Amino acid sequence: MDFKLHPVLAEDCILLGQFELCQVLLMNDQQYPWLILVPKVNEIREVFELSEPQQQLLMQESNFVLKALNDGFGADKMNQAALGNVVPQLHIHHIVRYKDDVAWPGPVWGKVAAKPYDGKDLDRMLTKLNDLLGKHRTFVAH
Repeated sequence: MDFKLHPVLAEDCILLGQFELCQVLLMNDQQYPWLILVPKVNEIREVFELSEPQQQLLMQESNFVLKALNDGFGADKMNQAALGNVVPQLHIHHIVRYKDDVAWPGPVWGKVAAKPYDGKDLDRMLTKLNDLLGKHRTFVAH
């Protein structure tokens, strides 16, 4: 069975690439560097539904993304969350936060409308993210 990405994630995000376990999506909101990891396993809602090896791989990939974003963007704080109240497919948000961002110190959800990337800014962001994530042995850019 081929992996199917939830339609809301497909609409709101840009496919950046993939690790061994997860697809890597860029949230189309230029207000925050914001990646989403989606394990390529259909019909999974919770981390505990993954096998133990998959859980460990998810943790490794997620920690790599957190550190890469933190170091690459000089975050004041990294936010990581797996809510799933609107999109039930398991997905983990990795958001770079700054004390002067539009939602600080609250959560980013529902605070302000998303500002989609334009062509030039998107190209710059994709290049930077591909450089950061390309340091992982299993990352393949889209």
